[in-house]
Amino acid sequence: MAVYTQVSAEALSAFLKRFDVGELMSAKGIAEGVENSNYLVDTTQGRFILTLYEKRVAADDLPYFMALLDHLADKGLPVPPAIKDRDGREIHELEGRPACLIKFLPGVSVTTPTQIQAQATGAALSQMHRALEDFALERPNTMGVDTWQAQLDRCGPDLNSIHPGLFDSVSRALERILTRWPRHLPPSAIHADLFPDNVLMLGEEVTGLIDFYFACTDVRAFDLAVTHGAWAFDATGHHYDPAIGDALLRGYQQSHLLAEDERAALPILAEGAALRFLLSRAWDWLNTPADALVTRKDPLAYLRRLDFYAENGDALFA
Repeated sequence: MAVYTQVSAEALSAFLKRFDVGELMSAKGIAEGVENSNYLVDTTQGRFILTLYEKRVAADDLPYFMALLDHLADKGLPVPPAIKDRDGREIHELEGRPACLIKFLPGVSVTTPTQIQAQATGAALSQMHRALEDFALERPNTMGVDTWQAQLDRCGPDLNSIHPGLFDSVSRALERILTRWPRHLPPSAIHADLFPDNVLMLGEEVTGLIDFYFACTDVRAFDLAVTHGAWAFDATGHHYDPAIGDALLRGYQQSHLLAEDERAALPILAEGAALRFLLSRAWDWLNTPADALVTRKDPLAYLRRLDFYAENGDALFA
């Protein structure tokens, strides 16, 4: 469940009066997602998403996220920009939380993508990267390669309570990844979290790229590696589907050809992407109370991806 902050009908009605969006008709909490509180809001003029930003999204980062979404929307990308109020403001406060009223996009997230859907997602990602070539703002990747050692240290030997020997396995993997990490590749604003649940589709068409709250400046090809790991495996990480992985890469290169050094770096970037999500999931696994509203995600699903890429990455991305 992803409604941490309750919003009363009275407070929401008063909030909507700041905008030219009509009167409140209904509002319903949205269970999907884990970072923020989200409501589906229907008014006399249409449908919107209300997002209240919880502790993992810093209020100081919101102007960056909103500017990035505005930039992509202006370029015709299917993203959900914030609605401006009558004074031109996008970021507000509601029930003690930073809040935005967001454009609603049609579509659903797929759980078992087809090759055509994967190819369409790769194409959408590459179109996003092209559209961001002239985006001037920067934000450090707070979950990037330079944070992984600190994240590992923070988890420490408690990792072994998740799986015997996990701390040593991750330590060895991190040492290998840091030694080979490519720091010369082209940077860009990236999504950094383009899982299937952050892509909306109608049939085989991408109708929305959503949830940009990990967006940051980092190696552009790292974004592709994150997406590859999220789309080409089943949820457990046990099964890799080469047809989905190849379709995603093929779609990406329709609009943005990978440079030779980017392609060569994909194996280690994919290992790094797997390690990044292994570490964040492990921290949540160790620190989320058993009675919390959020369902913990299995870190071992990304250990399996990490091991797969370490063994097969060079052949996979050749």
